[in-house]
Amino acid sequence: METQELKKAGLKITLPRVKILQILETAEEHHMSAETIYRQLLAAGEEIGLATVYRVLTQFEAAGLVSRHHFEGNQAVFELERGRHHDHIVCVKCGRVDEFVDPIIEERQKAIADKLGYTIQDHALIIYGECSQGVCPKKQPMDS
Repeated sequence: METQELKKAGLKITLPRVKILQILETAEEHHMSAETIYRQLLAAGEEIGLATVYRVLTQFEAAGLVSRHHFEGNQAVFELERGRHHDHIVCVKCGRVDEFVDPIIEERQKAIADKLGYTIQDHALIIYGECSQGVCPKKQPMDS
């Protein structure tokens, strides 16, 4: 599947491109930094340098295979472009990112744009907060 996506994007099939695309496709975490991808390549015994990872991710972004996000206070993260709109919520403590889609929010944004005389071309909603489910590794225990 990876090689078909590379061909379709007009990219030559190379080992670094295939390996990086495999990591992005199989990762549990949908938002990964170049450094995280690089560490996974090292752990798998792949000799692909960090500069190559950055170069490939930039090529993937230009080809429309990935989206780059700069969530406030965090380094750039990349996610596969799956063609479906979604918004993000980011933990300001640990950097955890979750995706969500809410039809009511989407309708409200369109209504606001219409009211102000705009036609939405694109939009991104990012909510910043603190993990409240107890899964945030940097969350402080509640004071007793």
